[in-house]
Amino acid sequence: MAAETSIAGGGRRGRRGMSGVAQSLARVREEIARAEADSGRAPGSAALIAVSKTVEPARIEDALGAGQRLFGENYVQESRRKWPALREAWPDAELHLIGPLQSNKAEDALALFDAIHTLDRPSLAKALAKAAQKAGRQPRLLCQVNTGREPQKGGVDPDDLDAFLASCRGTYGLAVEGLMCIPPAEDPPSPHFAWLAQMAARNGLEVLSMGMSGDFAAAIQLGATHVRVGTAIFGGRGTNPAKMSETEQSPDNS
Repeated sequence: MAAETSIAGGGRRGRRGMSGVAQSLARVREEIARAEADSGRAPGSAALIAVSKTVEPARIEDALGAGQRLFGENYVQESRRKWPALREAWPDAELHLIGPLQSNKAEDALALFDAIHTLDRPSLAKALAKAAQKAGRQPRLLCQVNTGREPQKGGVDPDDLDAFLASCRGTYGLAVEGLMCIPPAEDPPSPHFAWLAQMAARNGLEVLSMGMSGDFAAAIQLGATHVRVGTAIFGGRGTNPAKMSETEQSPDNS
């Protein structure tokens, strides 16, 4: 009898017992390794963030069971619902916020996430600094840059980035580790990735969160340290019930 087939993000298991999520995850890892090799980079130099927004816990557990430990979520409320139990079962899992953050949720985000990729305005810097002082620990932070200058997206305008980073460091005492971007869907992504890498180098930042399911190989070639991949691992997503009660909005960033 032929082995069962599975599609990306599916729940069926083949003869070897691998879930569709695990098989898709393995393929993505192979593609990342190939992109690293093609770019002359060390194996493992590009970390995979499995984007699990709107993905139910059972499928996240499939990825955890396959060895994935770094995950990205877009919404504070959804993460608060899903992740405490997952992290209790998998205490070495690491969770990154890759969606927009309201200033009034800074304290909740600091308690939930190991890193926040979407610092993009003074009011949020001030709120995160206050939350960090209250919690007694510094958050790991990346600044989101709106390289396409799209009005519907969050992110600092590239022309304002240097001054904003200086303010984060000097005024608010925040240690920003790197930069993140989401190129416009209609643009070739590589020029945006190259520009982000230049901005990071100019400001002495080593972390670059860039590249999604359709373009992470190009991002790796241009220096990405973290790639955000959701659809290629979990497949298409349904409606996020938490999003209906939040005012946070974000484009698909995986």
